[in-house]
Amino acid sequence: MPPRGTRPADKFDDDDYPAYTMGRAAEMLGTTPAFLRALGENRLITPLRSDGGHRRYSRYQLRIAARARELVDQGTKIEDACRIVVLEDQLEEAQRINEKLRADHTPAPPAA
Repeated sequence: MPPRGTRPADKFDDDDYPAYTMGRAAEMLGTTPAFLRALGENRLITPLRSDGGHRRYSRYQLRIAARARELVDQGTKIEDACRIVVLEDQLEEAQRINEKLRADHTPAPPAA
């Protein structure tokens, strides 16, 4: 049996594995391939390419695309939606770092 990280089934558990074609990704999101191309043009997501040059999307990228689509559906321009999603992610990461730094620098209680 091959090591766990190399079994084909592990790819299906990997959020970053580019498992979805553009057509399938658009169908799953209820949008068009043009919407996905626009997200790429606005540098929100960068799909990997198959050997034949076709765009392939991961589940992680589809979650990001879904967040942008929600904003666009609410009337936000796609360029602005992409920027909002990026800024939200940056804020979340900064908050995570701050939490860790606070936890690492919490003084120990005095010894009894």
